[in-house]
Amino acid sequence: MTDSGASIRGYQLRVLLILALINFVNFADRTVILPLFPLLQDYFQVSNTKLGALQTVLQAVLSLATVPFALLADRVSRRRIIAAGVIFWSLATFLSGIAATFAMLLVARALVGVGEAAYAPAAQSVISGAFSAQARAKAQAVFAAGMLIGGTAGLALGSVLGTDYGWRSAFYFVGVPGLILGLTVLRLEEPPRPPREDVVPLMQILRVPAFAAMCLSGTLITFGSISFITWGAKFAEAEKGYSLKEAGVWLGGTLLVAALLGVLAGGAVADYLQRRLIYGRVLTVALAFLAAAPFVLWAIQEERRGWALGSFFIAAFLMSWYHGPVTAILHDLMPARAHATSVGVYNLVTQFLGGTLAPVAVGRISDLYGLERGLQLAVAVMTLGGLSFLFVIHLIRRHGLQPAPPA
Repeated sequence: MTDSGASIRGYQLRVLLILALINFVNFADRTVILPLFPLLQDYFQVSNTKLGALQTVLQAVLSLATVPFALLADRVSRRRIIAAGVIFWSLATFLSGIAATFAMLLVARALVGVGEAAYAPAAQSVISGAFSAQARAKAQAVFAAGMLIGGTAGLALGSVLGTDYGWRSAFYFVGVPGLILGLTVLRLEEPPRPPREDVVPLMQILRVPAFAAMCLSGTLITFGSISFITWGAKFAEAEKGYSLKEAGVWLGGTLLVAALLGVLAGGAVADYLQRRLIYGRVLTVALAFLAAAPFVLWAIQEERRGWALGSFFIAAFLMSWYHGPVTAILHDLMPARAHATSVGVYNLVTQFLGGTLAPVAVGRISDLYGLERGLQLAVAVMTLGGLSFLFVIHLIRRHGLQPAPPA
């Protein structure tokens, strides 16, 4: 679809509103558990390493399941895949709330990952199909804003509900909206796309040099980001003197404002630079992460709360520039019938290698040397990720932005 015409603009608004709302619920379900870590640790009597496994198992299942669902999304109805995934992960969130043992909670979080794996590649493919290539990063940034607001809301809700009503109540509360939205998406009209015969084989996607380099860069970025998301609230409570509720509200509120401003700014800057440089969107991501790294270190080491929150705000603002451009870059490199699959493969590599390793690795380091040392490692890995995006620029300058090569 193009960007002209009132009816099309109305359709684009509906697409973004519904899918961004589902993305909100998606990440609220994913992050609500994080501020509950101290309560879960007391209830189940487990180490930081085992707490980290709650995120690791979700990330592992999410990454492994995302490619099969993405392949399916490039071949059949995307809205049905989206609806099924949303309803499934919402039911799994309820299961998390009734877990009687740590093993049962671990299984429930794995099932949340199954549902979430069905959602993102199909939803991002629908958005890119509804908007022009020139507006791709801005549209994906609005979609990502739902993720960032939802993730922040999950942190705040987990802190408040966990403190006032117990950890089980938090899972029950965030599970309801997904059931409603899962049914709503079935009424959403899909944008047109090329015939099914134009589906790109998986091996052709893997042979695009810039795409392979994107996967490496995204893995390093994901390691750092998941580390901060997983352990930020616990670090604030253990090392900065925040209460559980204060950690969720203050960090969550700061992250909400910074990330929302950052993701929208990043999408706009990326589309602006892309009109002038063939690698403009990649350059946006690289510079943002390299600029964010010193502010993350400052936030970790600063003892004064005001200064720590200020540096955290700047870091979160810059790091959130990533979310809109990265999907746009992947879709720039691929034809329409490979949009879902390219995102699925990217998520498999980045989430499995970066996302599953980060929570347990940082948890293990914190058990041995302290949580501050573990988060410093995450900053170093994230910085390498920012630098590696410069190699993606080199490959795009050499090969251009092009679809998967012919077999």
